[in-house]
Amino acid sequence: MRDWLQNVRLAISTIAAGMYVTLWTMAQSFRRKPFTQHFEYPEKPIPIRPRYRGFHRYDLTTCIGCDKCAKACPVDCIYIDKAKNPAGKGFVINGFKIDYTKCMFCSLCVDPCPVDCIFMGSTHDLSCFGRDGCVVDYATLPLDVAWGQATLNPTAVFESKKVALPVWVKPPDPPKPAPAPAATPAPTPDQPKA
Repeated sequence: MRDWLQNVRLAISTIAAGMYVTLWTMAQSFRRKPFTQHFEYPEKPIPIRPRYRGFHRYDLTTCIGCDKCAKACPVDCIYIDKAKNPAGKGFVINGFKIDYTKCMFCSLCVDPCPVDCIFMGSTHDLSCFGRDGCVVDYATLPLDVAWGQATLNPTAVFESKKVALPVWVKPPDPPKPAPAPAATPAPTPDQPKA
């Protein structure tokens, strides 16, 4: 009986302690100012810590296309499209895509890069209306947007995905062959001439 009473007392005390923390946090949320009152978020950037791991920064001009960042990525969210450089040695980077629906912002892609062309940036917001907006091709972005501490804003990413030309154009129909003139068969010697 004594053990049962001790278990009841322990259960009541732990529930009371948990409810105290919950009610205290709820009371503090009523006294706290809203987040946007502190920082004016859409108009001014939010101050972040220096080692914050936000959306990537990428420099297309120094990338050598070694694929080390793509190989180091544990979730395979980096896709590099490259071709041999016809003017010399090395590669020409045609596409450097990061799928942010998979990325877990672990920063493992930054360390193996031999030329430091990719690092974690300070951007924390890349809002979009569809999943295709979460795949960012840094090779198609303007250089001032894709590189540096400037914010990787959703508008620039959306503008880079616009296709200037139609995706598919129907080719013209091939010319129809002219009908061949009907040839009358020549009479054979067995047949009478008409």
